[in-house]
Amino acid sequence: MEFDPASSSNGYWFILKGLSLLPIWHYFLILATLLICFLYNFLEIHFFEDLFTGFSGSAVDFTYNSSSEIYNAVVSKCRILHGRYSVTPWLSSPHLQTVFLNFFGRPPVFNYKRQLFTTSDGGTLALDWVTNSDDSSSVVNKDESTPIAILIPGLTSDSSAPYLKHLAYHTAKRGWKVVVSNHRGLGGVPITSDIFYNSGWTEDTRTVVNYVHKENPKAPLFIVGNSVGANILVKYLGEEGENTPVAGAVAVCSPWDLLITDRFITRAPVQKFYDKALTGGLQDYAKLHQPLFSRLGNWEGIMKALSIRDFDDHATRLFAKYETVDTYYRRCSSTPYVKSVSIPLLCISALDDPVCTKEAIPWDECRLNKNIVLATVKHGGHLAFFEGITASSLWWVRAANEFLDVLHSSHYMHQQKKISKPNAPLDSSIDQSPYINVTEDGLVAGLNNEPTTENQKKNK
Repeated sequence: MEFDPASSSNGYWFILKGLSLLPIWHYFLILATLLICFLYNFLEIHFFEDLFTGFSGSAVDFTYNSSSEIYNAVVSKCRILHGRYSVTPWLSSPHLQTVFLNFFGRPPVFNYKRQLFTTSDGGTLALDWVTNSDDSSSVVNKDESTPIAILIPGLTSDSSAPYLKHLAYHTAKRGWKVVVSNHRGLGGVPITSDIFYNSGWTEDTRTVVNYVHKENPKAPLFIVGNSVGANILVKYLGEEGENTPVAGAVAVCSPWDLLITDRFITRAPVQKFYDKALTGGLQDYAKLHQPLFSRLGNWEGIMKALSIRDFDDHATRLFAKYETVDTYYRRCSSTPYVKSVSIPLLCISALDDPVCTKEAIPWDECRLNKNIVLATVKHGGHLAFFEGITASSLWWVRAANEFLDVLHSSHYMHQQKKISKPNAPLDSSIDQSPYINVTEDGLVAGLNNEPTTENQKKNK
């Protein structure tokens, strides 16, 4: 049979003629369907998966040592952790959850009381204490044995971040004292030394922990770290071992291995959105402190940075004096310190976290350490875990608070071993600046100076 070009052309003509007879709205419907299918897969939406299971949610998976007393005596009693996490139906995507948290978040309304903290190297930190009323003494007048929770923010976050406000408010609502230890240069505080914070900078956490413990020696001390703050927390705990006054801790959505996280966040198109967004946040942070960044880093490179890695190459590694970016990532990752954690530690991560990949989770290291329980959930995004039809609460906040409550009521809280030599000088660590009220609209108001007990003794 011979090929007839004329008949082939006639066939195409008839096909096009038939397609032209279809109403135009059919084509829009087809394009809309294709677009929805693309977005459904691109955004990793799991609405139909949840629908088919009746939105019953998924159980929490635990990784722990078989002889772990922390799991057997503490976590096993946590009803929330042993329940199921059900995602808010209209946020059935790790990306929708994460974006919604950062742009909306629905944080509770309350005020902080600010305490300016001066480190031994001349740096300044803002310690924001939760206050539930206009009375500035509502925090400091609690019983001296009231538990204290120190919260460590993530990258470029401060106490105003929605996820931190959820955590701070609901932790304080249980009757605890709560303080957010803002990173250097964040929270509206200037950088007053040539030392900057980074993803593995533990000295500020160490200094704040020692100070808070010194001022409240009878109060059980707990820490919750989020994202990069979780990496800093785990690294700090591993560095200190038994030599820490912290009774227990929770690490939420930790990046664990910064090198793996760096590779992950530049791999896929959707991850690159987060990379660019976080880079923009770092550049805004640099602009706030341009004179120092210009003097100590490569300002042109900082402003042209297209990724976190670029920013770290032109700024972070130079400030911290690391030879390469990979050297910085390796030395500041918390994974090598997991084995040395000597206090009860709950780690919470979502397997669909679009920023801190599950590939970096140190499963085996967590399983070998009797003090660590790793709780992983199928969905949740990055620091989101919205629940309920109105997305008014974060599941991980409830889970973390329940763990700390059960731990506090048990006899498994860590007791610090005798310290032969302090890690950092504690004297003169707080300046005599007035406390500051940080209101919901970001305004600040000075309060009367409230001297510490130690200062009162000196004044007598």
